[in-house]
Amino acid sequence: MTDLLHKVLAAHGGLDRWNSFKTVNATMVSGGELWGMKGIEADSTRRRVVAAIHREWASVAPYGKPDWRMTFTPERCMIEAGDGRIVAERDHPRAAFANHALDTPWDPLHRSYFSGYAMWTYLNTPFLMALPKVGVEEIAPWREGDETWRVLRVTFPAKIESHCPVQDFYFGPDFLLRRHDYQVDISGGFPAAQYVHDRVQADGFTFPTKRRAHPRCADGRPDRDRTYVWIDLDDVSVG
Repeated sequence: MTDLLHKVLAAHGGLDRWNSFKTVNATMVSGGELWGMKGIEADSTRRRVVAAIHREWASVAPYGKPDWRMTFTPERCMIEAGDGRIVAERDHPRAAFANHALDTPWDPLHRSYFSGYAMWTYLNTPFLMALPKVGVEEIAPWREGDETWRVLRVTFPAKIESHCPVQDFYFGPDFLLRRHDYQVDISGGFPAAQYVHDRVQADGFTFPTKRRAHPRCADGRPDRDRTYVWIDLDDVSVG
């Protein structure tokens, strides 16, 4: 574990305390141009997302209909009705994205896989960097406005589903997350720079409540005139 990662984990609430909980929960509203590219109608529905801390698992409700819920694991995605009936399911869901491009349409199970691993990643950041077999190294700093941000490059093992195996996380002088860079491998590998804002304290941990993912240009700068995905969170808690 790098010295920078030690400071980052402490600034966000502490790894030992984090590991004493089982889930992180939030209410989410999202939108952005990606959904239109995928043939998905965005709406203002408030959804409750729950992500496990000690394993890769996430759930979002409502999903599709008011009493439906989706559940994500790397091995399986499922949409379930309120009476327990399975509406749709897919084993080995990442395989369903073979040869996808940025504008390839998604069905509800494609979206459930993307939303599941993405929200699990976001809600568990930065603590997922301390998981077994996750590689972390500090790379060159980045100048943004009047701040210099230190950068951790994280390499995920194959068993962890996420946007791509290698991702960069930027931290300000206070060691709090400012930006997250990745490419979305399941959708043609498009590069994104996601900025985070409006932090809140929840159960002693610091979480950003606004995320804005912009196209990332060749020089590393974001195209702020476009927003692939935006996410607003509230009612964040751990349990």
